[in-house]
Amino acid sequence: MCSIPGINSYFLDHPEMVMGRNSSESTAHGMDYTVEPLEDISLADQLHEAVRHIHGTYQEVELPDLGEGEEIRDTIPADPDVKNFSYALVDGEVYFRENSVMVRPQLNNTARERVKGMIGLKDCVRQLIDLQMDEYSPDSAIQQKQAELNTLYDSFTEKYGILNSRGNRLAFSDDSAYYLLCALEILDDDGNFQRKADMFSKRTIQPHKVVTSVDTAVDALTISIGERACVDLGYMSSLSGKSIDELTADLQGVIFHDPKLGTLEDLTGWVTADEYLSGNVRQKLKDAETAAAENPMYRSNAEALRAAQPKDLEASEIEVRLGATWIDKAYIQQFMYELLDTPYYLRRSIHVEYSPYTAAWNISNKRNISGNDVAAWNTYGTDYVSAYEILEDSLNLRDVRVYDTVEDEHGKPKRVLNGKQTTLAQQKQQLIRDAFKDWIWADPTRRQTLVGQYNREMNSIRPREYDGSHIVFAGMNPEIRLREHQRNAIAHVLYGGNTLLAHEVGAGKTLLASSVLRIFLSLEYECLFEFTN
Repeated sequence: MCSIPGINSYFLDHPEMVMGRNSSESTAHGMDYTVEPLEDISLADQLHEAVRHIHGTYQEVELPDLGEGEEIRDTIPADPDVKNFSYALVDGEVYFRENSVMVRPQLNNTARERVKGMIGLKDCVRQLIDLQMDEYSPDSAIQQKQAELNTLYDSFTEKYGILNSRGNRLAFSDDSAYYLLCALEILDDDGNFQRKADMFSKRTIQPHKVVTSVDTAVDALTISIGERACVDLGYMSSLSGKSIDELTADLQGVIFHDPKLGTLEDLTGWVTADEYLSGNVRQKLKDAETAAAENPMYRSNAEALRAAQPKDLEASEIEVRLGATWIDKAYIQQFMYELLDTPYYLRRSIHVEYSPYTAAWNISNKRNISGNDVAAWNTYGTDYVSAYEILEDSLNLRDVRVYDTVEDEHGKPKRVLNGKQTTLAQQKQQLIRDAFKDWIWADPTRRQTLVGQYNREMNSIRPREYDGSHIVFAGMNPEIRLREHQRNAIAHVLYGGNTLLAHEVGAGKTLLASSVLRIFLSLEYECLFEFTN
């Protein structure tokens, strides 16, 4: 069973308006929200009670202010069957819908006839798309609609030119479907007409055919991933006729149950091997070993995760720099005491502190340093800034800077960068950084401890390899063939959560296909695209 998509927050805030019990059901688009009826009360009684909680008011649509020469008949309430920002014919007159009203635009006779012709083309194109999307539409119906589209197009272009012409663009570009009509024409690089689009003569949309039965558990898994974007054992059982135990036995090593994601009883938490054996596999191994101690079924999980562990790195393969937050502050403090030979009486007051909330390092009492301290003011510091201050800047990944305070023309103090002293201080900073690299691995016990910690905490991620070969692209033009890397990138978008498509020119098809599929599979309700010029 997959996760239930979110419902409208209104019903979460007002449960009294839900006439039944919140539940979920398996549909062609994954797990959808539904409401189960209550046995002890009728729907009519529930509806009567719910209406009593409605405290709204009904207001008629406010018509826009009339301009000079306009009459009330120039504006009517919007027809819900007309898409927003679209032209439509009402009693033979051209109207343009904008939000809740439809306005009759002021058009000359020629523009009006252009718009009427393109409204007819738009309606015919959408009817043809609907026919092609319906898998039960016979070829004869599609061919008949294509013949109608050809007739309308030829008649229109004979009078007013191609759809992409300047005159037609000026007349109809405000309509949201104008660029759909423009796609009916294939133009060359100079904008000259070459031919009609394939839609006039071919089936350019492959309808989605729902698979209702399969023979093997592997086929059931493929369909489940493609249709539900998850391992839905209940759905797979209905497809294959196999029991849950038979499916899990046949798919051993192909799917795993993650005890952190769900329970065995409600069939949640099952994932594919490429998902389970990726991510933080060290933590997953700990979880699997804990689960295996209670349920032997998880022993196979632990064995698979042991084989998926990243290779442990040696100290020579790990680059450590001052400011790395995974290194305990005690080591940094020990390095500071040893490098700067901090006097014992000062070690009671000078400490290294780290705040995980602000990710900031601090050295307390760093200015309480004797002027005779050679290491602090000479070897690793300067006359202007001590080694302790330089070390603090290094821990916070800042380049040290030295400023002088001078008076401006108004006699007010201001800080001015001292270039010479800044250069000298940065040279000292580099000395401290180099000394830390030599010191950190010098002690065998410290090296062994830190290498083990790094491998546990930082070298724990195994990247997931995404396979998009199973994805079904419902409604896509059968002439379009996505490449393997595009299908895999789409799978990454569907299942990865956040994805960078680091493609160069041409990533538009991958991005669009990913977004359409996320909506189709109920992983998203709306997608927003932002493009820069």
